[in-house]
Amino acid sequence: MSPPDTDDFDPIEATVSDVHAAYEAGETTAEAVTDAYLSRIAAHDDDLNAILAVNPDALDRARELDAALDRDGLVGPLHGVPVVLKDNQDTHDMPTTAGSTALAESRPSRDATVVARLREAGAVVLAKANLQELSFGVDTVSSLGGATRNAYDRDRRPSGSSGGTAAAIAANFAVVGTGSDTCSSVRSPPAFNDVVGVRPTMGLVSRTGIVPLSETQDTAGPIARTVEDAARTLDAMAGYDPADPITARGDRRVPDEGYAAHLDEDGLDGARIGVARQFFGLRDDESAPESAAERVTAVVEDAIAEFEAAGATVVDPVDVVDQTRLESARVLEYEFARDFDAYLSETADAASPDSLAELVATGELHPAVRARFEGTAILDTDADALDENTGYLRSLRRREAVRDATLARLADDDLDALLYPPSRIPPVEIPDNQPFAEMNCELAAHTGLPAIVVPAGFTPDGLPVGVELLGREFAEQRLFELAYAFERATDHRRPPARFDG
Repeated sequence: MSPPDTDDFDPIEATVSDVHAAYEAGETTAEAVTDAYLSRIAAHDDDLNAILAVNPDALDRARELDAALDRDGLVGPLHGVPVVLKDNQDTHDMPTTAGSTALAESRPSRDATVVARLREAGAVVLAKANLQELSFGVDTVSSLGGATRNAYDRDRRPSGSSGGTAAAIAANFAVVGTGSDTCSSVRSPPAFNDVVGVRPTMGLVSRTGIVPLSETQDTAGPIARTVEDAARTLDAMAGYDPADPITARGDRRVPDEGYAAHLDEDGLDGARIGVARQFFGLRDDESAPESAAERVTAVVEDAIAEFEAAGATVVDPVDVVDQTRLESARVLEYEFARDFDAYLSETADAASPDSLAELVATGELHPAVRARFEGTAILDTDADALDENTGYLRSLRRREAVRDATLARLADDDLDALLYPPSRIPPVEIPDNQPFAEMNCELAAHTGLPAIVVPAGFTPDGLPVGVELLGREFAEQRLFELAYAFERATDHRRPPARFDG
C-alpha cells in the first residue's frame, strides 16, 4: 500500500501543534507526515550528512498511530511526531553505534528509557543521527558516518557531539530531535544551526541505555526549532527511572500540565538576567583570529539589548567562577573507560568490543577521534579504584564548590538566569577542528544546572549565533518562559536556504 499524498502537508518549519492540528482536522495522516520527512532526508542528506540510518519501520509505526487516532484520538502528546535520535541512544529495532564502525552491529535488546518514553508519548522514531564518534569531541565526525556539515554553510562544522541531530532539525528532516550533553553537545550544535537545545538539570532525564562518556555529566536533552517544541519534547523525556537512581531527584519536577502550558510572550517582564562576561571573547590566540570572537560578541550584545527591550532587567557584568576553577573540576578522563565498559557489559552483543581499550585497539576510530586519546590517561585509569583515587575525588569536591558558588551568585544577585554565548567563536571551516577551548560548556556540565540555547541572530557572513541561559536547579520552567518570550520578541530562527524546499 503506497502512502497517501503528502502535497497538503508542508514539513518546512512544522511544529508539534501544526502536525496535531492537521491530524485532528483530517488534513493529513501520520503516514503522510512521516513519508514527507523521509522524502526530505532522501532528497537532501547527501548534502548534509546528518543521518546515519533511517528506521525501516517508521511508516509501519505511523500507520499504527493513524489507526489508533481513528479509534481513540491522539495516543499522547507527541502522537505522530517524527523524531530524529542521536545514535548513542539505544533502540530495540535499530543498531546503536555511537558513530563507530566497531559498534555497527550492536543491537540492544531494548530502548533507552528516553526513547521508550518518546514512543509512549506517540513519537515516530524516524532516523538516527550522526554524532562525534563516542560523543568524544565537538566536530561531529565519525568512522561510520564521516563529517556532518553545518546546515547554513556546508564548508563549516555543525559543532558536536550532537551535530547530526542539530543539523537535521535545522534542515527540517524531522519535527524534533534528541541529543545528549556531556559538555556542549545539546548547546553549541543548536547555536551553530539556529535551533533550540536544552541541557536539563542532572536527574531530570534518565541516562539508562545511553552510550556514556562521563556518568556524572551525561544527560539527554531535546533539540527543536522552537522553544515550545523543546518544552513538549522534554515533557515526554523527563521522569523517574528506577534503573537510574539519580532521577529520584527529578521526580515530580515537571509541572502536571507540562512545561509548554506556562509559556507566555510576557515571560521576560520582571526577569533578572546576569551577563557572565568571563565567557565572552577569545581565550586562546591560537584557536582563531580575534575577529571571529568579535563577530559572536556583536550578535550577543544585540541580544542582550533585546532581552532588556522585552522587559528584563540586565545585570552586567556578573562574576561567576573563573575558568581555572572550572577546569579543576574535570572528571571525564577518570570516568570514560569505567562508564563505557559498564555499558558494553550490559548492552552490547558478542560482535562488539568488550571494552573501550579494545575498541580503540581495533584502529577503526576516526583519526580525529583517535587523536583525542593521545596524551590522556583515559585508558590507563584503574576504573575499579576510583573510590580511592585522590585526583578523582578532589575533582568531585571542586565540582560541588563550583556548583555552590554558582547558585550563590544567582541568589545574591536575585537572578533568574546567567547569559553567555555557548561558543566564543562561530563554526570553523572543515577540515579544521572546532576548538574546545572556545566552548562555554563547563559551567552547566560541572554544576549539573539546567541551560537552554535559543537563536540570537547571525554574523555578517550568515552564520547562526545562539545565546545560552543557565538557571537554578530544576528551573527548566523558568528558562522556557524566558527563552520563549525572547523567541517571540525577536524571531531569529531562519530555515537554511539550501534546504528550504
